[in-house]
Amino acid sequence: MQGLMMDNYPLTIGALVRRAALLFPRREIVSRRPDKTIHRTTFAVVEERARRLSAALRAMGLQRGDRIATLAWNHADHLAAYYGIPSGGYVTHTLNLRLHPDDLAFIATHGGDRAIIVDEVLLPLLEKFRDRTPIEHVLVMRTSDAPLPAYAMDFDTVVANAQLDGSEFPDLDERSAAGMCYTSGTTGKPKGVLYSHRSTCLHTLSECLPSALGLTERDSVLAIVPMFHANAWGLPFASAMMGARQIMPGPHLDANSLLELIRQERVTMIAGVPTIMLGLLAALDANPTAYDVSSVRIAVIGGSAVPESLIRSLSTRYGIEVLQGWGLTETSPLASVGSVPPEMDGADADTLFRYRARQGRVAPFIEIRARSEDNTLALWDGMAMGELEVRGSWVLAAYYNAENGASRFTADGWFKTGDIASIHSDGSIEIRDRSKDVIKSGGEWISSVALENALMGHPAVAEATVIAVAEARWQERPLAVVVLKPGATVTHHELVAFLELQFPKWWMPDATEFVDVIPKTSAGKFLKMALRERFARRLLDG
Repeated sequence: MQGLMMDNYPLTIGALVRRAALLFPRREIVSRRPDKTIHRTTFAVVEERARRLSAALRAMGLQRGDRIATLAWNHADHLAAYYGIPSGGYVTHTLNLRLHPDDLAFIATHGGDRAIIVDEVLLPLLEKFRDRTPIEHVLVMRTSDAPLPAYAMDFDTVVANAQLDGSEFPDLDERSAAGMCYTSGTTGKPKGVLYSHRSTCLHTLSECLPSALGLTERDSVLAIVPMFHANAWGLPFASAMMGARQIMPGPHLDANSLLELIRQERVTMIAGVPTIMLGLLAALDANPTAYDVSSVRIAVIGGSAVPESLIRSLSTRYGIEVLQGWGLTETSPLASVGSVPPEMDGADADTLFRYRARQGRVAPFIEIRARSEDNTLALWDGMAMGELEVRGSWVLAAYYNAENGASRFTADGWFKTGDIASIHSDGSIEIRDRSKDVIKSGGEWISSVALENALMGHPAVAEATVIAVAEARWQERPLAVVVLKPGATVTHHELVAFLELQFPKWWMPDATEFVDVIPKTSAGKFLKMALRERFARRLLDG
C-alpha cells in the first residue's frame, strides 16, 4: 500500500525563495561594496531581481540545464543569481576566484558554462581565461561608471529590462540539477559536483534544525565563507528559509573589516574557516576594547579541524560559542555538526571544550562508517582509526563527467571522503587527518591534525601545521612548521615539551621550521603539499 500524500509537490529552490519573499519581504540584505560603502536592500527586492534574471536568461536563448557561471564576492546581486539561476531551471556554477586562470579555464570549459555573471572588479581575471571557454554571454555587476568591454552587458540594465510574465520560476523536477561546484583539485584535475534541487532543499532543512545551526529569523548571519566555496555552506538557502538577515562582506575579509561589520550590523552568527577565525581572535586579543562582538552568539567553523584552543578562547574571553561542522564539497557540504548532547549537561568546562573539538554527529539521513587499512570497518570506540565513508540524501553519487571518479566510491555505493577519523560510541566524529596528510612512521599512524591543533594552543604560536617528511629509519617522521605571534619566542625543544604532556614520545616532531607565513589553499586551509615539497629532505639532510 502506498501513502496518499502530495509527493508530486517538488522540493525546489524556487519554492523556497517564493516562500521567503511572501513571509519575509522586508528582511534586510546588507552588502559591503569594494569601496567599503554599505548597500542595503530587502529580500523582496532580491527575489524580484532573481525573477528578472531568470527571465533575462531565457530571453538570451539559454535552455534549461545550461550552466551559468558566477565569478563574484558575497553581495546582494550574487545572492539574486544564487536564487534566480536555479529557480529558472538553469544551473549555478560558482567559480573560485582565487584559482589560477588556467584552472578556471579548465573548470568553465569542463562544466560547459554558456554565460557568466561577474563582478566588475574581477573583469581583469575573467579576461585571462574567457577566450578559452564556451562562455557566450557576460553580465557585469558594476560598481563604477567605467566603460564595459565590448563583449559584456551591464547586469543592472539586463535585469531591469527583463519582461516578467509569471513563468520565471517554472515547475521543475526536484531531481534536476540546481548547482555545480568543483573540488580544489589538489591531487589532480578538479572534479565537478552537481547538486539537485532535492538535495539542496533537504540539506537546507537539516541545516536549520535546532540540533544543527539552529538558525531563526531573529538572526543576522555573516557568511565569511565565500559564496564560491561549497555553496557558502548552504547559508544563503538556510537564511532564506528561516528569514534571517544576511550580511555580505564583499571582498573585505581582513579581521578589522569583519569585526567592524559585526559591530555595526549586530551580527549574531558568523561562519568561516579556522584561519579566518584565528585572525579575528588575534585582532580581538591585540586590542580587546576596540571591537564589540557582544551580539555574536555562535561561530560556525569548518573546512578543517578546529583547534580546541580557538574554541576555548572565543568562549571564555568573548562569550562566543563555537559550533564545528564537518563536510566536503561532495556532501553539499554539511554532513555533521558538533552540538553538545544533553548527556553532557553538568560536565566541566574542559570536558565540554574537548567535545566541541570533535566534528559532531551526522545529520539525519546521513550515514557514516570508517574503514581501516586492513579493509575492515573500524569500531565506534573513539580509538580505532579509518577512512570515513559516507552516504546520504545530499551526498554525490558520481562526479560530473569524470573519467576516474569511480575510485572514490565503494562497491556498495558509499563515498570515500579521504578523511581519517575515529568514531566515538555516541556517534561523534573526530577527524584525525586527511589520508594524504597522515604520517605513517614505522607502520604506525600519527595524526598531524592533533599535533598542529595542540601546537596552536601554545601561547607563543600564531599558526602551526605538521607535515610528513622522509626519514631514513622510519620512512616518515613529523616536521612542525610554525608561525610565531609578534614578539614571541620559543624553541623546538620547548614545543616538544609542551606536546609531550598530551601525546606519546614517538609522535613528537623531529624538528621545527619557523616561518613568516604558512601558504594556504583558495579555501583558507594550510597548503601542506607546498610545504612537503619545500622541506622534503629536511630530516635526511639534517
